Amino acid sequence: MSKPPVLEAATTTAKFLPNLFELVDSLAADFATRAAIHDSDSSFPFENFDALHKARLLSLTVPVEFGGLAVGYTTACRVIEKIASGDASTALVLTMHYLQHANAARHRRWHPVVYERLCRESVQGIALLNAARVEPELGTPARGGLPATIAKRTADGWLITGHKQYTTGSPILRYFVVWARTEDEEPQIGSFLVPRHLPGIKIVETWDHLGMRATGSHDLILEDVGIPSEYALDVRPLKAWSQPDPLMLAAGSLLLSALYQGVATAARDWLVEYLNERSPTNLGASLATLPRFQVAVGGIEALLYANQRLIYGLATDIDKGEPDPKVNLQAQTVKYLVTNNAIKAVETGLQLIGNPGLSKKNPLERHYRDVLCSRIHTPQNDVICSSLGKSALKVGVGNGELGVVKQKSK
Repeated sequence: MSKPPVLEAATTTAKFLPNLFELVDSLAADFATRAAIHDSDSSFPFENFDALHKARLLSLTVPVEFGGLAVGYTTACRVIEKIASGDASTALVLTMHYLQHANAARHRRWHPVVYERLCRESVQGIALLNAARVEPELGTPARGGLPATIAKRTADGWLITGHKQYTTGSPILRYFVVWARTEDEEPQIGSFLVPRHLPGIKIVETWDHLGMRATGSHDLILEDVGIPSEYALDVRPLKAWSQPDPLMLAAGSLLLSALYQGVATAARDWLVEYLNERSPTNLGASLATLPRFQVAVGGIEALLYANQRLIYGLATDIDKGEPDPKVNLQAQTVKYLVTNNAIKAVETGLQLIGNPGLSKKNPLERHYRDVLCSRIHTPQNDVICSSLGKSALKVGVGNGELGVVKQKSK
């Protein structure tokens, strides 16, 4: 059975890990002091990424041979969860950076020099990368269809032209991993690594959403952007894309689950503090002493406990190096359950305290707006339930859709 792509076992970082979570706690607390300002202004938290770099967290999943920490799924999820409790937008940009590094690691044997450069840059400076896939006409490629973005062959490499939306982290990214198609009679499709400093690149500041407002998920315009031939990371005929890497897909579902668990936990923490401090004059005691509040908070605790068991149970299984053959479907199920539980947990808090929960002077309304964004990320709930249903009914689904890890022959 295949090994997790780049989220490796963390044994080589034993000296660093004992202090890792204490450091992450400190960073999250600092990020939380500015989260409301960045949310209100829809401004990008550059200073957070400077702090993440100094803490070596931008290279958390980079192999040790290139100066990284090479942690496993469990540690990566814990870091994302805690950072999200301080600033969900920062955590989302960091999540995408980790996932793209994991994806790049899958192709290191074909592009060893490019991969090593990406890794070393992430260790040495603030060098983030993320995918640019969604387009105005196509929507998300997870739903099928060919990208309108064109990669044209030249004598020196490629010219990339297209329009991408929702490019999370665009104000700070050093590289865009652009999903595009070639001009061949039978088009090939794949990812092209595009450095942000090249001529022909323009960021249009379109991001003005309900939640995750500080992610800088703006539009990316590319007009004949020239890249070298080796920056075509993974370009194949359409039919060759039917078998996605299940461990890569599982990583996405798990890290996103951890992120929204962090948002819900931050909402719970604020709610508990509020209920203990709020003492109406007609009650003569804090709201925390009322049975109905205790019951409601108990329900939230149950939801968050279930989430913890789901996320870290599966992450631990993967870190052991023996994931279940249907690991991606399991991870999708975790995402479905965790994100729905997280939304319910925050909604319960809002219903419990009424107007104060929707007041912008309190963070609960921001946590609610952020946690609702969990419904948008691929795979979405209908796709997950469809895959689960087909798997249970044993109809109309192949290994590619389920994300099955192929067993090694014995």
